[in-house]
Amino acid sequence: MHASVGDRLVVRSAHVDGHVRDGEITEVRGDDGAPPYVVRWSDDGHEGLVYPGPDAFVEHRQPQER
Repeated sequence: MHASVGDRLVVRSAHVDGHVRDGEITEVRGDDGAPPYVVRWSDDGHEGLVYPGPDAFVEHRQPQER
């Protein structure tokens, strides 16, 4: 997994109708864009350190949006 500040981390539920959570990556602590990431979650504004699992993926922002 590779991310940059401003990308979005999306975490899908293992259940078919489960909750999908997403947030903006505000800090990348791993080498060369690797986890862990500090994420500001869109549902409650909370920021936390995240080690994404297999149910997560990164939505990269377009260069003009950075």
